[in-house]
Amino acid sequence: MIASNSKIYKEIRSYVGITAGLFLYVLAWVAFLIPNEIVGGGATGVATVVYYISGQIIPVSYSFFILNVVLLILGFKILGNSFGIKTIYGIAFTFIMLAVLPEPLFITKSFNETDKLICAILGGIISGFGIAITFQNGGSAGGTDIVAMIANKYRNISPGKVFLYADLIIIGSSFFINYDFRTIAYGYVTMSVFSYSVDLLLSGSKQSVQIIIISSKYEEIANKINSEAYRGVTALRSMGWYSKQEGNVLLVIVRKRDMKHIHQIINNIDKDAFISESSVMGVYGRGFDTIKIK
Repeated sequence: MIASNSKIYKEIRSYVGITAGLFLYVLAWVAFLIPNEIVGGGATGVATVVYYISGQIIPVSYSFFILNVVLLILGFKILGNSFGIKTIYGIAFTFIMLAVLPEPLFITKSFNETDKLICAILGGIISGFGIAITFQNGGSAGGTDIVAMIANKYRNISPGKVFLYADLIIIGSSFFINYDFRTIAYGYVTMSVFSYSVDLLLSGSKQSVQIIIISSKYEEIANKINSEAYRGVTALRSMGWYSKQEGNVLLVIVRKRDMKHIHQIINNIDKDAFISESSVMGVYGRGFDTIKIK
């Protein structure tokens, strides 16, 4: 019963996260990008191009919905039932928000024509964080995600390349909105900031740190790290060249978020311990990442 309640709570929390993330994503478009004729990537970018080329007759929400419905139909036909309910929920929620969320005039009126670059940057940051939160909770806004899955079935091409190529084409087409190359430039700025923001949030919590601890109380420190921080410790035989005394150096690899706890453990046992820390590019194994081989 407890396990069942925990699963329900986790599922509810993931939907709350998806909802919050997609709200931020749509807010970035409605407040910063669409009013300034700035086109980012994805289905929303295509819908924005259609909106302006049609003389603002076809709403962004309609184009977004139609495009995703077509992609979903193709996806179901080509890939089968490989789309989760969260993807469908994400598409539906994004469509509704694009349709009902009004342009926040108190934001848009704060910027003028010369502030387009600022709007492109802010739009990229906020939409990037929104999509990252959505991804963290297993959600998606559809669009190029579906295209990437279809392409990956027939070609050995990474989703990242599909996103890049698709976004380059989508943003390039924004030239036809007002035949101004600056529109494309603003779009690429948004795309770059968006990508960086997504990576920053998604990889930030997964960053790992390698810690080397030199202390005469290494045994006590190692036991505490094992029992309280639930992290493995490796003891390496060592000898201090000046003192010529033998001992053990502790090697610990932890997530960046766990560093404060490790510091507290060391400080409580030996305030004079020598500590060296360095970031590591990747950590694979139990408790960390899994090696993925194509």
